Amino acid sequence: MLNVGLTGGIASGKSTVARILVAKGALLIDLDELAHLAEEPGGAVWGEIVRHFGEGVLRADRRIDRGRLGAVVFSDPEKRKLLNKLVHPAVLKLWQERLDELRRTYPEAVVLSDIPLLIEAGMEKMVDLVLLVYLPREKQITRLMKRNGLSKYEAELRVAAQMPIEQKKVLADIVVNNEGSEDETKAALDGIWEELKKRAKLGN
Repeated sequence: MLNVGLTGGIASGKSTVARILVAKGALLIDLDELAHLAEEPGGAVWGEIVRHFGEGVLRADRRIDRGRLGAVVFSDPEKRKLLNKLVHPAVLKLWQERLDELRRTYPEAVVLSDIPLLIEAGMEKMVDLVLLVYLPREKQITRLMKRNGLSKYEAELRVAAQMPIEQKKVLADIVVNNEGSEDETKAALDGIWEELKKRAKLGN
């Protein structure tokens, strides 16, 4: 099995790349989805988040309102560190369990672990290789404003909360440029997919 760490900047197009590779046969583990599981009422970290951030981050159904929580942590680096400290261990545990299950069931699979903050969290050694989806900063901001309905200031705050994409690019094993059309991205991924399949069969 080949465990590919899929990462990039916010709004860079990781979901598009993941969808294209899954259509080719890759298996996907979305760590953001695992975080949602951990943050559900009764989940591993729901109580700690409410204890530290207050009931103001809850919706009427008692689920965490990620928009409200995001507004708090993106404007306060210390609160963002605290949230990561609460959530990351629970998510890593769920991820490891999922990887172990896939390794047993699909020993020659290409597994995409979609980890937005893979490089920031120093997790490069926890994957077999890092596949980075690249989009220049200004285009990240524009896409994020459109996608999330944010002001330019709000979008800039979210982009600034991550390591600059140019720094991430240097640390990646494979870079997919997502500035063009989806067809161009698909074409770039054709050769990459063949290489990933070979490495998975060879055990990396």
